[in-house]
Amino acid sequence: MTTLQKIAIGYFVALIGAASLNYIPGLTDTEGRAFGIFALDIFDDALHVASAIWALVAALISHRASKMFLLMFGALYLGDGVFGFFTGYGYLDLGIFTNASEGMSFTMFRVLANLPHIALGGFALFSVWKLDRA
Repeated sequence: MTTLQKIAIGYFVALIGAASLNYIPGLTDTEGRAFGIFALDIFDDALHVASAIWALVAALISHRASKMFLLMFGALYLGDGVFGFFTGYGYLDLGIFTNASEGMSFTMFRVLANLPHIALGGFALFSVWKLDRA
């Protein structure tokens, strides 16, 4: 198993963990926000589960499939996180279509809400460009 395949397995674990946040007692507040920062709904959960399955399948298929997953996933999630700074919502869960833009903001709340997608997307792209050891 190559480095990128192992990283894709790591993404599977991380994304399943993200999808399960709403279902672990004590991790959400009374308003349904995970860690008191962001609310995850059924669309977010579906996105995370679909992405996790994509990561697992890619890792099990081949190095090339893992590389394509990390490249495409990285671009999509990084873009979604950056977009969240500009509007308050992402495009992957269709939030930009169901909510009015809140405008650009770099408040601590907005940073923490978008940091997971920026970190996941950024590391995925970094791994393709710098850690690829076929």
